[in-house]
Amino acid sequence: MNTYGKIFRITTYGESHGKALGVVIDGCPAGLEIDEEFINEELRRRRPGQSKITTQRKEADEIQILAGVFEGKSTGMPISLVVFNEDQRSKDYSHISDKFRPSHADYTFTAKYGVRDYRGGGRSSARETLARVAAGAVAKQFLATKNISVNAYVSQAGNISLDIPYQDLDLSNTENNIVRCPDDNTAERMIELIDQTRKNRDTIGGVVSCVIQGVPAGLGEPVFDKLHAELGKAMLSINAVKGFEIGSGFKGVELNGSDHNDIFYTDEDGNVKTKTNNSGGVQGGISNGEDIYFRTAFKPVATIMKDQDSVNEAGEKVTVTGKGRHDPCVVPRAVPIVEAMAAIVIADFYLRNVTSKL
Repeated sequence: MNTYGKIFRITTYGESHGKALGVVIDGCPAGLEIDEEFINEELRRRRPGQSKITTQRKEADEIQILAGVFEGKSTGMPISLVVFNEDQRSKDYSHISDKFRPSHADYTFTAKYGVRDYRGGGRSSARETLARVAAGAVAKQFLATKNISVNAYVSQAGNISLDIPYQDLDLSNTENNIVRCPDDNTAERMIELIDQTRKNRDTIGGVVSCVIQGVPAGLGEPVFDKLHAELGKAMLSINAVKGFEIGSGFKGVELNGSDHNDIFYTDEDGNVKTKTNNSGGVQGGISNGEDIYFRTAFKPVATIMKDQDSVNEAGEKVTVTGKGRHDPCVVPRAVPIVEAMAAIVIADFYLRNVTSKL
């Protein structure tokens, strides 16, 4: 349950209020230049306390490389990365030590394990994703050597949507504002909505869109390990994710097959291309060389600063009072998480493909 991947394989460990969180990466090819500062830059994009619309927990989230890298390059051995927690306030959670918070994993963890770490949700906390982002930064560095890029951005916050196709956006503008939406006008409206929601002591959800470019045709498997199925699994493994769609997604059901089909042609260089990309870059579970694009939906953050009815471990009716430091909307900090998981999936399939044919 803590490991993902078959060749480029990651295992994450640690809890929200434990001593540290980290990841072990196995299967990374030897000789890859590992840019430690790039890993830290990716972690800074995810870390708490970034702005007025994120949780105010203060963590430096500086990576330490414990193994698998020598003189700046991967050795082919397992790479161990760790971040030590600094700003835990476990007392913020003592009031819910025996209570089940609505829409959290408190009850389900208790039902499965008979014990739970109530300090910030323990292993079920979104803080676990920093380990994924660290691993994803390594995957991104591997993919960069293959001219493959992964870019995500916020395309919806609450009821405010960015309806401009990604092809018409300058994705280099994504980091220009605190909500990580590449369209400034839409970003301003999103920020205002999130901040007002925070002031109302409530939360909202949103959508992160992702574009993967430069993926060659032929990555993926035709049956159970379809490329889009693994991308969906990776995204749905992220905290608070409730929906995934690739290409035309649910809107595609409104089209006739004659409109939805992606027509093939050969470009001037002799490459097989498609005139449209309703498939989202994947056909038959295998990449077709076009851009891979998908959308991931995040629910409203479960912890709200309002009293809610619930029950405790004895089944007695109780009131749960929201305390601590929490995001009013997760999507600004989820952008690097989505990118990381996408990069890990593509890196794994790229390395799998090396041995798929003679």
